[in-house]
Amino acid sequence: MKPSSYSKKRNELLSSFPSFIWLVILFVIPIGVIFAIAFKAADPYGGIGEEWTLSTIKELFNPIYPAIFWRTIYLSLISTFIAILLALPVGYYIARTGKRMREIFLVLVIVPFWTNFLIRIIAWKVLLHPDGFIKKILVTLSLADPNSILLYRPETVLIVLVYSHLPFAILPIYAAAEKFDFSLIEAARDLGASRFQAFRKVFIPGISSGIVAAFIVVLIPSLGSYVIPELVGGASVEMIGSKIAQRSFVDRNLPHASALSALLMLAVFIPLFFAALWQRKAALTGKVK
Repeated sequence: MKPSSYSKKRNELLSSFPSFIWLVILFVIPIGVIFAIAFKAADPYGGIGEEWTLSTIKELFNPIYPAIFWRTIYLSLISTFIAILLALPVGYYIARTGKRMREIFLVLVIVPFWTNFLIRIIAWKVLLHPDGFIKKILVTLSLADPNSILLYRPETVLIVLVYSHLPFAILPIYAAAEKFDFSLIEAARDLGASRFQAFRKVFIPGISSGIVAAFIVVLIPSLGSYVIPELVGGASVEMIGSKIAQRSFVDRNLPHASALSALLMLAVFIPLFFAALWQRKAALTGKVK
């Protein structure tokens, strides 16, 4: 290896070393602790027992969990796809506006973060209350029965999930759209493509990296969400995050909560791992060609 190459490699390692240590301390070690606690037994006082056991893992085969896991995955995936579908035209439009209007739109996207997350969810609960504003409008328009309940339904949890995570989908899609060469769309239009065809076949593939980033940053918090299903879903729309919170704070069964958390992390990491391998393989194939 040439001295210049060695020096460059050493500088890269030194510059990335602080980030690596930060990642190990705040990511790798906590995950290792969670997986370790999952193989411990709970003591009667809400702590962690000393002995190692598989009984906590066996408790995950409780018949109530498959339905909860399926509901969690289903609502998280649907809310992620809806958020991305809504974010695509928004990111496209913001990227094509002038600088002044672009800054205004970005501020409007970020405005919800200025309010506490819990307050925003409680606001939805007030709006969807049987005596709330939305219910009265729907009854007036004969779109809902006076005795119908808008809260504590899967559809309600889905709506609030989309609302809460939509900015996380808009921002990465906008970041990718801002770098997109919009002359390609004009070229597609000149070649006979309709506006929608140009959007679907040219723009969307051109910002695929932003869409993948949006998918990840929306799906992961959706899978772990527990405040939203707790406040607007209730016991009938429990998600796995609700069960983790219940086992941690109500039942004081930390090993069981750790086992559920470990299972949720595996459900997230395994697909992402294979997706990363597939993307790397596709990149290497492209280089070979």
